[in-house]
Order: sequence, then C-alpha cells, then structure tokens
Amino acid sequence: MGKTTLLFQLLKRWKGYVHSAFLFQTQCDSRELLRYLMEDLGLDSQDRDIVRMHSDLNNFLFRETKAGKRVVLFIDEAQNLSDAVLETVRLLSDFEAPDRKLLQIVLAGQPELEQRLIRPGLTQLRQRIAVRATLDSLPPAEVVRYMNHRLHVAGYPGTQLFTPEASSAVAEHSRGIPRLINHLCFNSLSLGCAIRSKQINLQIVREAAGDLSLDQHAPKLPPRNRQAAKPQTPGRAISETLSSTSPLVPLMRAKLLRPRVLQISIVALLLLSVAIYLGTRAGAGTFRPEHPSDLPSTTARTSSDRRSEEAPVTTASDQLEPDPPPSDGPQHSSTVFTYVVQPNDTLRALCLSLVGHYDEAVEEEIRKLNPNLKDLTHLNPGQEIRLPLNTSKPEQSRH
Repeated sequence: MGKTTLLFQLLKRWKGYVHSAFLFQTQCDSRELLRYLMEDLGLDSQDRDIVRMHSDLNNFLFRETKAGKRVVLFIDEAQNLSDAVLETVRLLSDFEAPDRKLLQIVLAGQPELEQRLIRPGLTQLRQRIAVRATLDSLPPAEVVRYMNHRLHVAGYPGTQLFTPEASSAVAEHSRGIPRLINHLCFNSLSLGCAIRSKQINLQIVREAAGDLSLDQHAPKLPPRNRQAAKPQTPGRAISETLSSTSPLVPLMRAKLLRPRVLQISIVALLLLSVAIYLGTRAGAGTFRPEHPSDLPSTTARTSSDRRSEEAPVTTASDQLEPDPPPSDGPQHSSTVFTYVVQPNDTLRALCLSLVGHYDEAVEEEIRKLNPNLKDLTHLNPGQEIRLPLNTSKPEQSRH
C-alpha cells in the first residue's frame, strides 16, 4: 500500500529534528529487537543482558530529551512480530518522564496487524496506541496520476504513453496497490518495447496482467476449445490461450518455447551420453580383426554363426566380402582377433566359441600369438588375448 514509502518520507521531513531508529527485521526475539534498536541509535549492545540494555537505553533517552530532541522508533512489517516481542514493544513505551514520553513508537504493517491487535493477549498494547491510520487503495483517478508522476520522475517527456483504456485496465488489475501498479506498468512497457509499439494499449496491458496472474478479464478460450472433454494440463492451457489472434502471440510463444528448446537439448545430451556409455560397455567384450583385409574361410563363418548363439559376442564377418573358394593347401592360420577377457571366461570356452575347436594345435597357435601369456588356465578379466579365427585341425581329424 506504500506504507514504507510514507515512512521514509516522514524520516526525510524530520531529519535534524528527531533521533530515529528504523527496524525492518521483524523475525527476531525480544533480545534481538533491543540489540537492533540500540545499534541503530549508536549504542553498544555487545555482551549486555536485557537489564543492562534497558538501563543504557533509558539513560540515552533522558540525554536526548534534555537536548531537546525526540527519539522515534519505526518498526516496519510489524505484523510479523510474535506476541512476546509485541509485549516488549509495549514495555518500551514505558520510558517516560513526568511530563512527556521519552520514546515515540510507530508500528507499520499489513492489514493483518489490525487483526493481531484485536487478540485478548494484546489488549494493553492496543490501549496504548493513540493514533491509527489506514492506507486505502488508490482510486482509478489517483492511479492515473500516480502513473504519470512515475513517468515524469523517470524522465519521460513525450505525450501520453498509456491510452485511457490501458490506464483504466492498470487501475482495475492492480486494484489500486502501488506495488502492483509498478509491476504491471513495467511488464507492459517491456512488452511494448519488444513489439516496438509507441503507445501502450489495452491489449498489451492485458497480456502483461496475464504474465502476473492478474488477468481477471483476459481473453477466454473459444467455445470449441472449452467443449473438449480432455483434462487440460497447465502447458496445454497456456498453448491454447496463446493461439488467439493477438499481435503478441509470436513474442509470447518465443518466450515459452525458448526454455522448452533448452530442456529438449539437455535431454538429448543426456541420452547421447547414456548411449556412448552403453556402447563403451558393450564394446568391452567385442573382438576386432587385426587384419581387416584378410577374408575368413567358410569354416570361420560357420563357427561365427554358431558363436552368435552361444555367447554375446559381435563380429564384423557380415560386412566382409564373400569367401573365396577354399584352397587345397593346409591353412595353418587366418584372421587374428584381439579379445578382452570377461569375468568367468576360460580359454577352452573361448576357443570353442570363437575358433570352433580346441586342441593342441590351437593351444600352440595361441602361445605363439601371446608370448607373454604364461598360464593358459587362468585368464584375468580385462586382459587382452589374441586368438586365431581359424586353425587347421590335425590330419587325423579330417579323415
């Protein structure tokens, strides 16, 4: 309602005539209230109990009274004070001389303060209040004068910036509360600047009131949209409201879609990170050919088909060209693969899965490919081992 503005204006007028203390921190107990008061008056309150602080404050008030100065205590947002602190405020009013009060107290607060003072426990404080004043909402004519005054203070020298209809809408949506008038006018000016409008009209004020949830007379949804039986989520309701034929639709849609694009981008990055992580985990158990130009034999392709059913190991054999006709000569070795050992892997199982058989020839070939592999019966997880894709079986196994 502008109570704080009036308090500062009063302090400005009384400057040099009174010694004032202004307290706006009302979330405190009685001791903290006294410390705030003494520090604002320039008195030391460190390491002092309540009795000592009362004594120091009383002496200070007597000195100021003899010097011809009044001491005034302003407490803003007094409706937040607890009953115990309000009782402390009442006790502060007991500082008095035989002919006058030593401390004047001004309580300012929201309308809830009046409701607090009606309580039976605060009867004594209520009886000590000599003057009561209430700030009513500004009437529409005063709202227009207030808007013009603020524009003049801001340095606007032009013609009427708000149309008469827009000014009436500001008075209606703000209910004559100065703080809401400031917010609504600021949002209206911001929207007008965004669409490069030289004058703030009724539509702009209504859009600004909608942003501040003050749209008592905002455009309603068309009847065909209201007849939909589906429940509307907040996002759907906003999108349908913005679908009206308003000149501010592109601006408002951009304001809403900008955070949506940011959210989608973040989700996409998270999904990409998960995909890379899973691909890395899956690739830990794959084997890769060390000679991609070599072509596997028919036996190797058959073993790879059988391998795909037995173990979760992938191969690039499907991407290779068709196998050449098998040569008559013996094939001691062909493509060599590097495999990363997984938990519970054994050399015999790997050979049966990847090579197709396990015998002394295969074991000897593995020893040649892995000279650092000392113990073939024990494989460590994460260890890299080179395996021949296909080795020739002994002659007796062919006949």
